[in-house]
Amino acid sequence: MKPSLYATSIRHVRRSPLRNEFTYRSFSWFVDLDELPQLPRWLRPFAVFSAADHLGDPASSLRSNVLAFLASQGIDDGGTVTMLGSARVLGHVFNPLTLFWCHGRNGEPSVVIAEVHNTYGERHCYLLQPDHAGRAEVAKEFYVSPFNDVSGTYDMRVPQPDEQLAIAITLHRPDHSPFIATMTGRRMPATTWNIIRMTAAIPMAPLRAAVQIRWQGIRLWLRRLPVHAREHHEQQEPVR
Repeated sequence: MKPSLYATSIRHVRRSPLRNEFTYRSFSWFVDLDELPQLPRWLRPFAVFSAADHLGDPASSLRSNVLAFLASQGIDDGGTVTMLGSARVLGHVFNPLTLFWCHGRNGEPSVVIAEVHNTYGERHCYLLQPDHAGRAEVAKEFYVSPFNDVSGTYDMRVPQPDEQLAIAITLHRPDHSPFIATMTGRRMPATTWNIIRMTAAIPMAPLRAAVQIRWQGIRLWLRRLPVHAREHHEQQEPVR
């Protein structure tokens, strides 16, 4: 599989106790961990794929760390692993959500790892077993926003992208669904021209995303939305 780019539109909708919506543009990479992009030297600072930015041992490879995490969950998959996420740009990286589609040795889809990062430098991996439509449910276990405690269940729709990207995550609680996030986009080949075009259209995309999310948090705080104390997060081994 050749590396691809998706020009994305990311939308967050908070339904309660206050209504708040915002949308921002970004772009994501879709890559095979066995064949990470080989960019011209002058372009490499704009697209760095580092194991240190994701689960596992920073000194190992992304693929090795994914397989180690699966093994820790009793899963022995050794097939293709594809990843949707943001690269490091000029030293900056912010991956609110990285998705790893893991396949068995026979090439059949097996499980999906949803790696979530918060703005406090923490991360958590959810192991998903999606149905044929790419849908899975999992209990919320990770503190992401100061305006949502760690309760409820996520309905994640994570079909492996093709020409179109369509990811949706809904937080459900017994009496309501307070939060929905979607990410949509159209696929394009990761040619030198397209990389330049996306980098110019959305400069410093990871940094911009982090700033935009924090700005929305400030707005909610100014509207006096109650803040929940950050809960202790247990490290996942071999996720460091």
